[in-house]
Amino acid sequence: MKTWKTVLIAIVIAVAAFLIYGLIEPYLLDVEEEEAAIPNLPAEWEGQEIAVFGDFQVGMWLDNKSTVEEAVEKIVDRDPAAVLILGDFIYHPEDQSEAEVAQAVEVLRPIGEADIPVYTVLGNHDYGLDKKEGNPSPETVERLRNALADMGIEVLHNEAVALDAEGAVLADGESGLYIAGIGSEWAEEDVPAAAFEEIPDEAPRVALMHNPNSFEEIPVDSAPLAVAGHTHGGQISLPGLPQWSWVALTSEEPVHIDGWADSDYGAEGNRLYINRGIGMSAVPIRFNAKPELTFFTLNAAE
Repeated sequence: MKTWKTVLIAIVIAVAAFLIYGLIEPYLLDVEEEEAAIPNLPAEWEGQEIAVFGDFQVGMWLDNKSTVEEAVEKIVDRDPAAVLILGDFIYHPEDQSEAEVAQAVEVLRPIGEADIPVYTVLGNHDYGLDKKEGNPSPETVERLRNALADMGIEVLHNEAVALDAEGAVLADGESGLYIAGIGSEWAEEDVPAAAFEEIPDEAPRVALMHNPNSFEEIPVDSAPLAVAGHTHGGQISLPGLPQWSWVALTSEEPVHIDGWADSDYGAEGNRLYINRGIGMSAVPIRFNAKPELTFFTLNAAE
């Protein structure tokens, strides 16, 4: 009898410890430092930094908006050449989106005031989709687009823009770094080929998307650096076993969870990095999947 009581007490303690830590980890922001080799990178872009984060999920119960604020503060302090946001600004469908949009955009104001160029794509929650089978909400999308535009944040929807290292948009024919943004996969709005069709063949480029599954459709040698979010790093993950995570085990489609994807994923010449994001889905818990802000240092490929 004592043995069973001991086991039961141990289980209760372990579950309580898991829950307590799981509620704490969402506030433990992890700043990752990565390097990316970009073919034909202009000399002015050599060594420049690009900050990447996303999946704020503002509006979920016990959301960790304060962690977004911490990430924004770190971005402003580092003053990167550009900021890329991976979508899912909000969490709930359209009935609550107005307040969520206002909160999600307002928290980014310090980046705008620092005059750092910001580009983004939209995620499934921004379309009011909390599951793949659903009806996108054009009203929610329009509200978010307008709020982002008012903040000076440009949504790249299957299109690209060329920048110099000071963040200025370049005219056609001028040499710079192209930022290509791909639309939402769950909303059936992702057309990767369209995002790259206006980029000259040899021009340097970085691609961003919300869902890593859009990466498979990127043409060969189009994305030496592609970044995505959506997975929350599995959100609840066993150490060393990324596929044994809550997101991977509950997904009906293949899931690439965290960090650099396997070299055999996607077309030849393309490379994908998956950011763990800031927010959460379903439950306000993270375990072995700390929220992430990534700084990429760009270098010319040999």
